Amino acid sequence: MLDLLSKLPRQSGNHLVFIGRAGGGLSHSALPWVMDRLGVSGVTTIHGFRSSFSNWCHEQTAHSAHTIEISLAHNVGTEVERAYRRTDMIAKRRQLMEQWSKFCSMPPTKVSGVVVPLR
Repeated sequence: MLDLLSKLPRQSGNHLVFIGRAGGGLSHSALPWVMDRLGVSGVTTIHGFRSSFSNWCHEQTAHSAHTIEISLAHNVGTEVERAYRRTDMIAKRRQLMEQWSKFCSMPPTKVSGVVVPLR
């Protein structure tokens, strides 16, 4: 994944990987637009992607709920807890994302019943 991302064209002076039309981050409508162009809107939802990631993390890894929720960009804990917990947990999140990447890259396995593959 890092190799693929490093080969993407970059805008000089912009730290973002995916750049919106105005030079900032992508808008909230960017992913729904892509899904529509792929013909999967109405069948697949953005929340479904996030929910699938969360379910996989909780069922298939030993990562803490805190690490998983931070990886989903959720606020975790009370306001007081967040004031004292000032880390971005990048090392733990990186490890989790590496595991997710390996999972998503695996060939699908044969299963019985009605299953919609993620890959």
